[in-house]
Amino acid sequence: MQGIKRRIVFITLYEAIAITIVAVTLALVFGQGLGHSGALAVMSSIIAVLWNLTFTHFFERWEARQAVRGRSLKRRIAHAVGFEGGLVALLVPTFAWWLDISLWEALVADLGFVLFFLVYTFVFNWGFDRVFGLPSSAAPGGQACTQA
Repeated sequence: MQGIKRRIVFITLYEAIAITIVAVTLALVFGQGLGHSGALAVMSSIIAVLWNLTFTHFFERWEARQAVRGRSLKRRIAHAVGFEGGLVALLVPTFAWWLDISLWEALVADLGFVLFFLVYTFVFNWGFDRVFGLPSSAAPGGQACTQA
């Protein structure tokens, strides 16, 4: 699976799992109702989807120009850290506004999510590539394959 179809399946699966985890966790940790927490989870998801599309586009353009093909551990870590770092910069102000807390408090509150999603992003990407094969940008010889 390649192109836009791959991205739609990836984003749908990734965000459905993420919304569920974030909504339930926010409701439990902050004592918010599931509706209030769910709305923040959906807002976070929309921001994450837009960031995912942007980051992945540029990451795969960079990746396609690399002499060494495939997704090594180092490349997967770079992808996860780059994605999550950009997402933190976008989500901390959103959390501060929605929860009516300072940016510092939002950053501290978001730290648990940052750590969880760093691991989640890495594992999800690896699993997704194992199930659906590598994108052509990472496949040896520029062709999609099922090795991850």
